[in-house]
Amino acid sequence: MFRLDISEVARHSGFPPSTLRFYEKRGLITSDGRRGLRRQYDDGVLIRLALIALGQRAGFSLDDIAALLRPQGGKLDLSRADLRNQANTLRTQAQELQATADLLDHIAACSAPSHLECPRFLALMKDPRITRKAV
Repeated sequence: MFRLDISEVARHSGFPPSTLRFYEKRGLITSDGRRGLRRQYDDGVLIRLALIALGQRAGFSLDDIAALLRPQGGKLDLSRADLRNQANTLRTQAQELQATADLLDHIAACSAPSHLECPRFLALMKDPRITRKAV
């Protein structure tokens, strides 16, 4: 196990020191003390930060991530059901985004005098993946 100061953790993780301090304040990471004025972390913090970044990309809030990373009996206990549900949510969002991108591509390339005169545009506007209210 290696000790890293906050600037080394920032360099390796890509998170600025201000974010690391914020995460520490929120209880997402823990420093092992200080060397002078600099916080020190064990190198395991890099894995934890990678998990936090993954959680954020997956759409989890920091509170959700904190709950997911809270050790149960000394080990991480990630709910597989919660992870599967979030993966399905992301797949649905990806489909909706793809349908929206297809619509925008069509609008940009459509030669109809008005989009309201274009049968393809009108059909795409009825697609629930596009017309469903964004969250």
